[in-house]
Order: sequence, then C-alpha cells, then structure tokens
Amino acid sequence: MKAVMALTGLVMIGFLLMHMYGNLKAFLGAEAFDHYAHWLKTDILYPLVPQGSFIWLFRAFLLLCIVAHMYAAAVLTGRAHAARSSKYVTTDRIQQTYSARTMRWGGVLIAGFLVFHLLQFTVQVVTPGFTPGISAYQMVVLSFQQWWLVLAYAIWIVAVCMHVRHGVWSALTTLGAHTSPGARRFLDGLAWVIAVLLFVGFMIMPVAVLLGWIS
Repeated sequence: MKAVMALTGLVMIGFLLMHMYGNLKAFLGAEAFDHYAHWLKTDILYPLVPQGSFIWLFRAFLLLCIVAHMYAAAVLTGRAHAARSSKYVTTDRIQQTYSARTMRWGGVLIAGFLVFHLLQFTVQVVTPGFTPGISAYQMVVLSFQQWWLVLAYAIWIVAVCMHVRHGVWSALTTLGAHTSPGARRFLDGLAWVIAVLLFVGFMIMPVAVLLGWIS
C-alpha cells in the first residue's frame, strides 16, 4: 500500500508540474494558450492514437491513480489506528512536520477543490465570470478577474503544496531513496523546492490576471 501511494503520488506531482507549465502559457497571449489547449484535447500523440483520444486515456489513467492513492491512504490510516491503542502523544506530534500532520484533511480539501476545478474549466457547469463555450484563454482570464476565486485558488494551492512537500519526501523514502543523513537532507530540500516551485508557478498567472497584467 505504501508503494502504491508513493508511485501514484509521484505521478500526480508530475501532472501538476505539466499543468503548471501549461498555465504559464497565458503570459504568451491568447493565441499561444488556446493553441496549447487545443493540442492537449485533440492533437497530442496523433496519429499514433485517434485524434482527441489521448486526453480521455490520460484522464482515465489519472483518475485511476487518484482512486488508488486515496484507497491506499484509507487502508494505511485504518491499519495505523488498529495498530495503536491510543492517540499520538504530544511529543510525537511535535516531531512531525506540520505538512505531515495535515496530510489527511489536506487531501480532502484538494479532492473537493479538484471537483470544483473540473466543473468549472472542463464540464463548464460552474462558470464564475464567463459563459460556457468561450475559448480557454477567455475562461481563465474572466474567471481569475474574480478576487474571491483567486483567494480560493490560493488556499487550494497552499494545501496542494503542503501535501506535495511531505509527499515527495515520503514517497522517495518509501521507494528507498532515504539511505543516509545526507540523502535525507537532499530529499527534504528537493521536497521544498518542488513545493515552492508549484506555489509560485500556479499562483503567478491568477495574480497577474487579477492585477490586469494579463487581459
């Protein structure tokens, strides 16, 4: 279960990095952003796979990873509760990082906002600031002109980055990378770098839209 959780977690971190890269294309203008969105939904890996098929295969794979990750988390949590006769004592909680202590509720928050994110930009039934059917660039710009949505997005990204901060270290440790004190320091630094990179990379575009730098 730990290996399943580690591998699926790393897959999702890889997806977040790719998603962040795509979001940053908004700084190149509407044409570049819409071209990238079109390529993702229709042309990626064509003609190796039928046009428009890859995005659905990828979504199915990502959904499978999310379900497996959540299932592994639930199983491991159940085993942890069953293995101890009392709650963690205060000293144990102090030894843990805040990110580690908040992994469970953070995961629930991430899952909830992910549903909202899909309903907004993919299904387009939640449409703050825009009407369904417009271009991807217009959807993004009109959405993040709403200050409350940028704030909600920031809270979600903080939860994601806290989850990633502990998840990178935990996953690589599970897979055998934690071999020495030096390796531990490296993994801890790598986890922080990825978490900070994701926070800056995901937030810079919505803030730029809100401030009028992207319009």
